[in-house]
Amino acid sequence: MINLDLLKQELIRDEGARYSVYQDHLGYWTIGVGRLVDRRKGGRLRQDEVEVLLHNDIQACIEDVHNEPWFRSLDTDNRRRAILNMRFQLGAAGIRTFKTSLRLIAEGRFKEAGVNLRKSLWYRQTPERAERIIQMIEGG
Repeated sequence: MINLDLLKQELIRDEGARYSVYQDHLGYWTIGVGRLVDRRKGGRLRQDEVEVLLHNDIQACIEDVHNEPWFRSLDTDNRRRAILNMRFQLGAAGIRTFKTSLRLIAEGRFKEAGVNLRKSLWYRQTPERAERIIQMIEGG
């Protein structure tokens, strides 16, 4: 039998625990506790790990916006998903820069919000994604 808790402690002691990507002593990209992710050495994340990261990121987005009036006012799943997609892409601070559009959304003026969103740098930088999101907001 292997004492996995003790092994974890030993590995954390020897490898260190990092909460962002870093280069190890050989210059290879690594995360967590010595987890090689550098493609040059065959490192990668497994599908289940990507799904765990995505799940956690989605939960963080939901927690961030769930009390906002512009989110609470949304009346359809499509609109809620659209706003969460924006929040995921833009981050907590980024989505909040859309003050006029978010106010229009909170007021249920979805077409006007769409017009306003199409004037943004976000729309110009990622037009296909932005258009899909705006159509979800406008169409409900």
